[in-house]
Amino acid sequence: MTNFPYLRFSEKTTVKNLLHQNTMKITDRKTEIITIAAKLFKEKGYSAVTMRDIAQAMDIKAASLYNHIKSKQEILVLIVIDIAEEFTNVMNEIVTSDISTIQKIEKVIELHINITLRNADALACLNNDWMHLTDTDLVHFIKMREDYEDNFRIIIQKGIADGEIKNLNVEVIIFSTLSTLRTLYLWYGKKKSPNPQILKSNMVQVLLNGIV
Repeated sequence: MTNFPYLRFSEKTTVKNLLHQNTMKITDRKTEIITIAAKLFKEKGYSAVTMRDIAQAMDIKAASLYNHIKSKQEILVLIVIDIAEEFTNVMNEIVTSDISTIQKIEKVIELHINITLRNADALACLNNDWMHLTDTDLVHFIKMREDYEDNFRIIIQKGIADGEIKNLNVEVIIFSTLSTLRTLYLWYGKKKSPNPQILKSNMVQVLLNGIV
């Protein structure tokens, strides 16, 4: 698991901030642009999508797009940093919470599932296109990703030390669990996918207990 003069991380410009701006017409349009761009990034990849492609998908002229978004890079930052910050903030709450290791792992699984169900396109963009971030945005993203994995490592190590989970290789546990959760968007939503509640229940059982 991620600047340019017109958008700096220090400005705390995220989709959530946009929703609190005074001009709702501009906010709604910008959110629509971000949503459509995320879908295109997922389908074609960030590098293959142009601002003209985004404008065409919205049935507007490219010039009109620049009234709301300065560049494709700005869109990428708004998508990736926003969702990465959500993962980071919730993980920080989980790792410091006064609950068992099993409950913490369950909450991590639930976090990934909830974000996948709510915004699979943005999650795909985070996983596939974060390397196109630049400067401080790239550094910030990488730091968040490393902190996230470190916190998950802390949870697993404590669970092993306390005898709550098997004494298996920590890195294998981390890789197996996070790899599955991070790529859930590739599978869920296709034919015969279970409903959200069954998905959460079954994934917790499979990831915690295996299938035998």
